[in-house]
Amino acid sequence: MKNILLLGAGRSASVLIDYLISNAPQENWLLAIGDVRVDHLSSSVLTNPLVRAFTFDVHDAAQREAEVNQADVVISMLPALFHPLVANTCLEQAKHLVTASYVPEDIKQLHTQAQEKGLTFLMECGLDPGIDHMSAMQIIHHLQGQGATITSFKSFTGGLMAPESDTNPWHYKFTWNPRNVILAGQSTAKYMENGSYKYIPYPKLFSRTEAFHVEGYGFFDGYANRDSLGYREPYGLQEIPTMLRGTLRRQGYCQAWQVLVQLGLPDDTYFLDNPQEMTYRELVESFLPADHGTAPLRDRIAAYVGLSPDAKELDLIEWAGLLEDEPIAMITATPAQALEKLLTQKWQLSPGDKDMIVMLHLFEYELDGQKHKLTSSLVVLGDNEVQTAMAKTVGLPVGIATKLLLQGNLKQTGVVVPLQADLYSAILQELQGYGVQFQEKVEALD
Repeated sequence: MKNILLLGAGRSASVLIDYLISNAPQENWLLAIGDVRVDHLSSSVLTNPLVRAFTFDVHDAAQREAEVNQADVVISMLPALFHPLVANTCLEQAKHLVTASYVPEDIKQLHTQAQEKGLTFLMECGLDPGIDHMSAMQIIHHLQGQGATITSFKSFTGGLMAPESDTNPWHYKFTWNPRNVILAGQSTAKYMENGSYKYIPYPKLFSRTEAFHVEGYGFFDGYANRDSLGYREPYGLQEIPTMLRGTLRRQGYCQAWQVLVQLGLPDDTYFLDNPQEMTYRELVESFLPADHGTAPLRDRIAAYVGLSPDAKELDLIEWAGLLEDEPIAMITATPAQALEKLLTQKWQLSPGDKDMIVMLHLFEYELDGQKHKLTSSLVVLGDNEVQTAMAKTVGLPVGIATKLLLQGNLKQTGVVVPLQADLYSAILQELQGYGVQFQEKVEALD
């Protein structure tokens, strides 16, 4: 029997758990699931003879070492800040590791040691990062194999709501870690455009968007992500004139979020002085210049951020409850934490809600003297508020990669990102059977 240790059984792990359990009998797997609490798992999971679920404290070194020691491969679905701790334990215990998160510098530094021990630390194998890498590399390798010169590559991903569950004016609900959404984009975005370096600081990020249309699903806005430049070399696109990776939102979201940024509400760098007694209206007031007149709060916000008082962006701010006298009622809170508490109430999934993942790759290339545009799009719909599209697209690649690793079909060692054809081809092919399939369209450009 092969032993899999899954650390983290939160919202994004539901489909992964189902995948591992469904494959366990024929693959001869035993699955151990550890998290801070496991009572939320279904009775069918908890009573499965091939599953052992237990409460897990990542900071308990003795428990962490004992559990990792029993495993053949460790899957970490814990918050990303804990991955280095798990990775170092895997290195000490000589165990493979699979995660869906970006490679942090302190794990990257383990590459040589992992190679020397014949270990695979497979990172960035979820949705974004993950499916975005694999699907892009499949196209890049195909175009390069034809002799094409790729001149532009833009890639955008969004976790959104399916049309039938898109029931609030923000067109958004939380399908993953709310804190990550609140703090999104707070490092300067870097990318290439027509051969020039471009930088967008956080105060301007949500005002610099690009509109896209996805057939059957309407229009979306994309904003730039973090550092797109770091992927030129791994993608083999060192000389490409235009390269940008970004996030998709429904139209209207970014414009309203820009108002929150201008006010200072997503700031997580300091603590409010009296959040236990402050209301959300008072919080917003605290960011505005002193007013000795009688102008309504909405009008003063409009003047401060340079909008008309009847702007649609302010409708969304008002709908969120930021102009109301609802108490923040937190003992300690940064502005971002106070905002997260409010939006977690407003943007929560309702029973029966379905989410939607949208991914777009836009390539421009030259082949035989002709310029072309290739658009590759992916839309995945969730089944309900548990079996979400986010859980599918994050969990399934992790599960498939784990199976390949345990079958001996993943040969790369060290710290690995799924950019190699023998790895991404197998994962993308199996994903098609779960409805995760891209549609491509090629157009000639003048």
